[in-house]
Amino acid sequence: MSVAAIIGILVGLAAIGGAIWLLTERKRQTKSLQSLFGPEYSRTVGEVGSQRRAERELVKRQERVEALEIRPLLADQRNVFTQQWRNVQTMFVDDPVSAVTRADALVEEVMKTRGYPIADFDQRAADLSVHHSRVVQNYRAAREIAERRRRNAASTEDLRKAMVYYRELFEDLLEDRESVVDRPVERSTVRSADRSPRAEEPVRVDSQPVNRVSKDLRP
Repeated sequence: MSVAAIIGILVGLAAIGGAIWLLTERKRQTKSLQSLFGPEYSRTVGEVGSQRRAERELVKRQERVEALEIRPLLADQRNVFTQQWRNVQTMFVDDPVSAVTRADALVEEVMKTRGYPIADFDQRAADLSVHHSRVVQNYRAAREIAERRRRNAASTEDLRKAMVYYRELFEDLLEDRESVVDRPVERSTVRSADRSPRAEEPVRVDSQPVNRVSKDLRP
């Protein structure tokens, strides 16, 4: 066998090996993103219409949030925000409309205090999806109800649901999920979700959080 033939075979084998490696890495990246983002992964794929484009978008979200200076709340800040939320829930009994408006503003205050940019809602939701994927869709739903309320198109039951959605995000933001250190799959692609926030864990409305925020939302 000639040297040229041997070189050709080696080049071919290298190309096949490279293709197999690339396919393996793509599958690993997909699995990591699905685990980290949970339902947000499928939502993004459906929104952009392409799995590859959606994964690039999700990776960009990670990189953007990693560049932000997200900080945990201090103990006194947590206590102040928790008391403010209790006041909002009390307000709901007599004035559901004002309570939902205040709940939306309070969530923004917590995000701002923690270091999240809050200027644009869509970007805000995208940023939250990295570490708070369990509740980001609830946030979108709550905002949609709040927008309908401004058009007088939301019932009291709708407003109650919005309060529940805001509460779930509020409680999630009080936790320092962003400090969880993730083991990288590939430094240039995505981080592993082995120690990421629990993307697939269902939100338990009847759970009792550490901060003991009241669950009483009787309209």
